[in-house]
Amino acid sequence: MSIKSFSKTIPGIGRVLFERSKKAKHLNITVKPIEGIRVAVPFGLSYQQAEDVVKSKRKWLEEQMLKIRAIQEEYKARQQEKPGIDRKEARVTIVKRLEELARRHNFSYKRVFIRSQKTKWGSCSGSQNINLNVKLVELPEELMDYVILHELVHLKVKNHGPEFWATLDQYVGGDAKKINRELKKYRLDV
Repeated sequence: MSIKSFSKTIPGIGRVLFERSKKAKHLNITVKPIEGIRVAVPFGLSYQQAEDVVKSKRKWLEEQMLKIRAIQEEYKARQQEKPGIDRKEARVTIVKRLEELARRHNFSYKRVFIRSQKTKWGSCSGSQNINLNVKLVELPEELMDYVILHELVHLKVKNHGPEFWATLDQYVGGDAKKINRELKKYRLDV
């Protein structure tokens, strides 16, 4: 029986999660704020070979971790500067922006709910209701608009397939996936 995944601390790099992946055609290294370093190892490549590649990428991994830490520190600093979110003011700001974007791009929705959520910036229900996180007001304006447009596009395309991303690209200047990656740098639980 082969090992599907394991974690290992590599000197100079830190904890790395190695996972055998049926989907991976090539070795894939990802660095995320909470999860840390994850390595998808394709069949045909040994864990030792994967570890050797990770070790050879030490400098790049250090740079990625530094970038993530810098973004987290900046976000924490901004959070500490703010005495807290004025929910009424945030609701007015978010709803006003939602209405502007919906009108500009000819979207119609039934109701909007502004909530404090721990894991999602927004969601769209099957009954055409939009839920948005009160913390959107703390994001840069481009990212707040992206989240709102993301949910508005779900009124037309319910999944995250190619049609969804192509449609969203039309509204965000063709960079939806890039903006989505930028949004992932902002944590809700900080």
